[in-house]
Amino acid sequence: MVTPLPQSQDRMPGRESELNPPAQHIRPNYRGSGRLAGKRAVVTGGDSGIGRAVALHFAREGAHVAIVHLPMEADDGQQTLSLVEAEGVKSLAIAGDLRDPAFCRQVIDEAVSAFGGLDILVNNAGIQKVADDLTSVSDEDWAWHFDTNVHPMFRLSRAALPHFSPGASIINTTSVNAYVGNDSLVAYSSTKGAQVGFTRALALQLASRGIRVNEVAPGPIWTSIQPAGFGPIDPQLVADMGKSVPLGRIGQPSEVAPAYVYLASEDASYITGQTIHVNGGMPVNG
Repeated sequence: MVTPLPQSQDRMPGRESELNPPAQHIRPNYRGSGRLAGKRAVVTGGDSGIGRAVALHFAREGAHVAIVHLPMEADDGQQTLSLVEAEGVKSLAIAGDLRDPAFCRQVIDEAVSAFGGLDILVNNAGIQKVADDLTSVSDEDWAWHFDTNVHPMFRLSRAALPHFSPGASIINTTSVNAYVGNDSLVAYSSTKGAQVGFTRALALQLASRGIRVNEVAPGPIWTSIQPAGFGPIDPQLVADMGKSVPLGRIGQPSEVAPAYVYLASEDASYITGQTIHVNGGMPVNG
C-alpha cells in the first residue's frame, strides 16, 4: 500500500491527478463476475477518489455507468470515463454543479435517456473544510457543506425514484465522522449525520416497493479531498492520516468500492437501511 507524502491542494474537492503517490482505484487482480450485468448506474463525484473506484468496479461487474463531476474537474472526469469504457460498457460523463436543483434533474434525465432506464444511484459527491473553532465557521461555509453534501442527495433520489423498479438501489457515502465525530470537521460531520438519517428513513419508506437504500461509511481513504482539506492547514497532516487507526494506515479507494458492489447487487437483496463501515478498524456504534 502507498504512503501519502506531505502535500496540499488549493481547491476542493481536489484533483486526482495531483495525488502523490497516486491512489489505487481497483486492484489488478479484481475480477468481475457479472454481478451487475446490464444494470444502469449514476455515480456522483465519479471523476476521482471513491467515486472513480465505484464507477470502475461497477463497470467491471457489467454495469453501464454515468459519472457526475464539476466542470473544473473535466480532466479527471475524462480519465474515469476512459477507464470505464475500457471495461466494455456504456458510459457517460455529466458536468455541472449539484447545488443547482435543475442540474440534479438533468443528471437523472440524461442517464435515463442514454441507458434507457436507471437501477442504481450512488450519492457520493462531497466536500469538507477544516475548522478547529466553531466561531470560524461562516454561514457561507455551513451552507456550502449542506448545499453540496445533503441537498443533492435528496434531489437526485427524488428525481430517480420514478424510474426505479423493484430491485433498484440507492447507496449513499457517509463517513466514520457521522458516528465518532471530528473536532476539526463539525460542519462536515453534521452533513454526514444528516445522510445517515436520510438513508435510514428513506429505506423504511421504500421497502414496500422493493427499493433498497443503504450507505457506506469510509474512514480515512487516500483521495484528493484529504490534501485539499487538511493540506492547507498542515501538509504533514496528510502524510500522517490513518496512522492512528487500528490497521495503522490510510485506506485506498480500491478497498472501499467493493462494498458498493455488494450493496448494489442481488447478494444484498435482504439488506436495507444499513451501513457498511470501511474504516481500518475504528470502533463505531451503529
